[in-house]
Formats: sequence, C-alpha cells, structure tokens
Amino acid sequence: MHVVVTGALVENGAVLLVHRRPTKRAYPDVWDLPGGQVEAGESELQALAREMHEELGVHIVAESASRLGVLHAGSGEDAVHVGVWQIGDWVGSPTNRAPDEHDDIAWVGISELGGLPLVHGVLAAMVRSLPEFECARRHSDVTDCNQDDRGTKADCRAC
Repeated sequence: MHVVVTGALVENGAVLLVHRRPTKRAYPDVWDLPGGQVEAGESELQALAREMHEELGVHIVAESASRLGVLHAGSGEDAVHVGVWQIGDWVGSPTNRAPDEHDDIAWVGISELGGLPLVHGVLAAMVRSLPEFECARRHSDVTDCNQDDRGTKADCRAC
C-alpha cells in the first residue's frame, strides 16, 4: 500500500490545485491538491511539510495543519491511502517547483471545483467542508462523498 499526503492551501476564497502532467503514469491530466508519498520514517505531517516545500517552495506552519479527511483508492499492491490536510498558514508564495510532475498550478474558487477533472471526485466535497466554504457546502451538488465515480472511498466532514 502507498501512503500519500496532500495539502489544501486556502486563500481569498480559493484553494491551490496542481495539474498532473498528461504523461504521468498514475492519474494523468487531472487536477489535484499538492502532495506526495510519505517516506519511510516520516510522519504524515513531516511528509506534508517536505512535499509542500519541494513542490511549491512554501514552508507550512505545522501547528496550523489539521487532517481534513482520508481517501482510499485501489486494492492490493496498488492500494493508496491519502491523508488530506488543511494548511492554515504558510510562509512563501506558492510556485510550481515540480514542473516534471505538474504542468500548471492555479488558485481555484469553490464554485469552479465541480467543473474540473479532479484526481478523486470527493476532493471537491472535502474542500467544501472547510470552514472558509461553509455556505457553499450547504448548497453543494455533491450528495455522496463516501464514494465517487472512480470508486474512491472517503471519510470526510462534508458527509
């Protein structure tokens, strides 16, 4: 099983997403939260801090991070456990420091999430569950975040 972490950076009513290159083996040509694999000996929070710095050039304030939810995808050797974290505070301006992985990064408003191809459809519901988007969550067209159209199961506060 692969253990992965992703981080939701929210600013001015938008969340930062990265677009995975069409040439990526896993989940090509879709939008995702920035993040990556947890390495041996790392906690999820340590991996999150490392990945945010490697991919975006920002330093997260660890005390501001909280787990938003968990995604489970695939099975057997291809199983993936994704810890999704909200990052409340960071230092630096996010830039694409991993162009071999992502061909774009963008601040995306809550109303735009439903129209984007996302790595896991339930990510939109998880992001909508953030306090910053409480009003949008009540009017969300997402009715079941326990499973999306790709069969990804999730445990999130939006349910």
